[in-house]
Amino acid sequence: MQPIPVFPRSRRLLSILALIAIVIAVGVSQITLSDVATDRSTSRLEKALPDPATDILASTAKGEQTVVLAGGCFWGVEGVFEHVKGVSDVVSGYAGGSAATAHYPIVSLGQTNHAESVKITYDPAQISYAQLLKIYFSVAHDPTQLNRQGPDSGTQYRSAIFFANSEQKRVAQTYIDQLNQAQTFRESIVTQLTPLNEFYPAEEHHQNFITHHPNHPYVVVHDLPKLKQLEAQFSDQYKNQAS
Repeated sequence: MQPIPVFPRSRRLLSILALIAIVIAVGVSQITLSDVATDRSTSRLEKALPDPATDILASTAKGEQTVVLAGGCFWGVEGVFEHVKGVSDVVSGYAGGSAATAHYPIVSLGQTNHAESVKITYDPAQISYAQLLKIYFSVAHDPTQLNRQGPDSGTQYRSAIFFANSEQKRVAQTYIDQLNQAQTFRESIVTQLTPLNEFYPAEEHHQNFITHHPNHPYVVVHDLPKLKQLEAQFSDQYKNQAS
């Protein structure tokens, strides 16, 4: 078994401090992960997310498809989509920069133009691209935070959809416009739509991180609540066993 890697001091420290704050404020015996998930979702949402108005790819895509999404630390985003029915594989990695700098210690400096991302392989016969986007916007991350997610700050934590073709871009832009027009969030969506030039898988110790380290303070505070929210909000699409 590989050792738990050393991560940037800010992420570890803020995660530990956040966990301590929760314990002090509420008490270990009274807090549940579902409570945290509820607080997280209601703090930024004006109303529940509507279904996408259009999904061109639902009728045209054949065979397994892939989509690359960025929404902060890739541990949590990966964990969410690993529990979605119709998704066969999720890989944490880097998109938006070059191969030479696609390494965690360098990306963490925030100067490589990479974003921590996940590459999702899915079967459109079981779940559509638009349905994946709904989960992405409502559960996987906060699309109104600019160049940050929770305690993590920097362009490497930006919200971005790296589209592989014009149809992916069109569906994503249509849904973003729909959410903004409906004023679903208290703030405007800042998610970038960026052409996917290349995706570089992250180091092995980052893959399936939640499964291997469910008690890591960062995971407990920021990621496990996402899984609880996914199960509560998308029960028909939730699978217990991560692929």
